[in-house]
Amino acid sequence: MAKVKTVYRCADCANELAKWVGRCPACEAWGTVEEVAAAAASVAPGRRAMLPSTAATPISSIDSKTTFARTTGVSELDRVLGGGIVPGSVVLLSGEPGVGKSTLLLEVAHRWARARDEIALYVTAEESAGQVRLRADRTGAVHEKVYLAAESDLATILGHVEQVRPSLLVVDSVQTMLAADVDGVIGGVTQVRSVTAALTSLAKATGIAVLLVGHVTKDGSVAGPRTLEHLVDVVLQFEGDKHSTLRMVRGIKNRFGSTDEVGCFEMREAGIVCVDDPSGLFLHHRGSAVPGTAVTVAMDGKRPMLGEVQGLTVDTQVPAPRRAVSGLDYNRVSMVLAVLQSRCGVYVGKQDVYAATVGGMRLTEPAADLAVALAIASASQDKALRPGMVVLGEVGLAGEVRQVTGVTRRLAEAERLGFTEALVPTGVDRAGRTIKVHEVADLSAALAACGLRHPRRRAKAGADED
Repeated sequence: MAKVKTVYRCADCANELAKWVGRCPACEAWGTVEEVAAAAASVAPGRRAMLPSTAATPISSIDSKTTFARTTGVSELDRVLGGGIVPGSVVLLSGEPGVGKSTLLLEVAHRWARARDEIALYVTAEESAGQVRLRADRTGAVHEKVYLAAESDLATILGHVEQVRPSLLVVDSVQTMLAADVDGVIGGVTQVRSVTAALTSLAKATGIAVLLVGHVTKDGSVAGPRTLEHLVDVVLQFEGDKHSTLRMVRGIKNRFGSTDEVGCFEMREAGIVCVDDPSGLFLHHRGSAVPGTAVTVAMDGKRPMLGEVQGLTVDTQVPAPRRAVSGLDYNRVSMVLAVLQSRCGVYVGKQDVYAATVGGMRLTEPAADLAVALAIASASQDKALRPGMVVLGEVGLAGEVRQVTGVTRRLAEAERLGFTEALVPTGVDRAGRTIKVHEVADLSAALAACGLRHPRRRAKAGADED
């Protein structure tokens, strides 16, 4: 019997090698090279064509209504998915351990069954059936149409699907499933790819919507082969800080909608709930204005959200003053401090500077530069900005205030929440606005518009009087 010729191929980039290596030289991925049968020689010119089992049809004759999105009952998840889950689609939800992936998908299964009176099958390999039932009791996700199976074998799961016939299948998680007829360990490259391919084929053949839970690596990317993201239809990233109750779902890939939407949730003792208006979580409501605070509007995808930046300056005798930053880009804060001192005379070289956001919000876009500058200048001079004011703008090294994207949507969100003034770069369209807009060209003009004195000019005027 002739020996089967084999080659070594990378599971991520399909690079072929003459021998096995631990790290692919093409994509530099570790543990992805595996031995496979060599591809057959090129098709001979005289080879006969095979009759397809299904004939090609005109695209105009295909009914598009069969692939309409069906709402999950969770409004923020529907926003990210583009309206809901499409029957026969496969959605991969990845996130760090303990962020709430299982809680969210159990709630989706409950609302799916309650709203449609259809069966939802929840398969778990990481927990026992009793653990899932305890979570369901705590979050109120118990329903007679929600079926639960604690299995890790792929063949057994397919048997449950044939027996129960659900319209929604949740698998928690894809890295803990085992295909017995495939070599490799659980969670390995070969196993994860085979399990995902089998579940994708099941979804396309039966029209069942499949939700997969995926693990992440240390750098936050989806664990497993890169082909895992290519096999599924939608890839969602579930993010959250362990010190905050806020959770966010972002779309990384979506064949049925945009990837610019962001869904906001709040983790509570009774489960996870949607946050339709997240701006309130990032604003500290107080009766009067406080020095060292400035409110800005950030764009997370297409969604504008108001956030509060707080600054604090403290005199110190240490030769190297401290710079502490939370929720902001440390490098951009350092740049803003340099511009404040060089272009506006706000000296903080002998002071400890603290800059932070409220509610665990992360503001890394350049549009928050002006808010950081005004918050620190306000704290340094112990004078508060006027209440009801939002500030927008990117600060350049020359001290200029630059335009940012989505100013119209940002101002509309601030106006909706009751803010009366806005400090923005020049060139903003004011048509149809009831909010009072102040345009500034540089940082010195922004300080003057907020009623903050210019220390350098004041010192110079005092010297002239002497």
